[in-house]
Amino acid sequence: MDKTRFARNAMAPRQGAQAIRRALAVLRILAAGREDGVPLAEVVRATGLTRPTVHRIVHVLIEEGIVERHGKSGRYAIGNQVPELALARPRPSRLLVAANPTLQRASAEIGDTLFLTVRTGNDTLCVDRRIGVYPIQVLSIEIGARRPLGVSSAGVAILAAMPAQDARKIVAANEKRFEAYRTDVGAVTSQVTAARRRGYNMREIGLVQGTKSISTWIKTPDGQPTAAITVSAVRTRLGPRREQEVAEILLREARAIEQAIRG
Repeated sequence: MDKTRFARNAMAPRQGAQAIRRALAVLRILAAGREDGVPLAEVVRATGLTRPTVHRIVHVLIEEGIVERHGKSGRYAIGNQVPELALARPRPSRLLVAANPTLQRASAEIGDTLFLTVRTGNDTLCVDRRIGVYPIQVLSIEIGARRPLGVSSAGVAILAAMPAQDARKIVAANEKRFEAYRTDVGAVTSQVTAARRRGYNMREIGLVQGTKSISTWIKTPDGQPTAAITVSAVRTRLGPRREQEVAEILLREARAIEQAIRG
């Protein structure tokens, strides 16, 4: 076989895989924008791809119904065909099934808002939220909210449960995306180190001013951090004494979920 043709044929699968990975990277950024969408410039900055490349990927995805463009704002968002594709897997994951009774129990005991967040690639995704009985609830994140690992309290907790080298790689990969959330590699790394030392993550200033959050990680049977439980509350609800009480409840419930997943 001609060597040039062999090299060209061998390169084609790699180029195809690269194109798919780039398209998925764009989709993940758009997913973080939810219904409001994301401007093209933000997608370019977050992915590190060139503007022509992002423009080409986005318009192919629009043609396929996977992405849509808002006429007034010009922003790009996930299209209607994505939730339709998700219907192919209607059953909840094993984690969600295992977490349901635990979240109910913890929510009743603590009284503040609880979140269940999972890791998906270099992102976190909020998959469940339980509103407590205390009159003032912190509803900082909605179900379906996606953020880069390291931005939210849950994301820091998940990174803290990883081997340090793996966590550093993810933080470096998300560096450009941190700008949109007013944080940086140094701040995230410092938070991860503190959470690793403490055994859980405690964020003095939550996503909403005047709030505080505590997160504990959940691992799969093979020891991989896959999710986190978070309590968010007004700062006065999480003083030093109650912080420890809430952390112990979350640690207990995280272990209960891990045990349920093992079956």
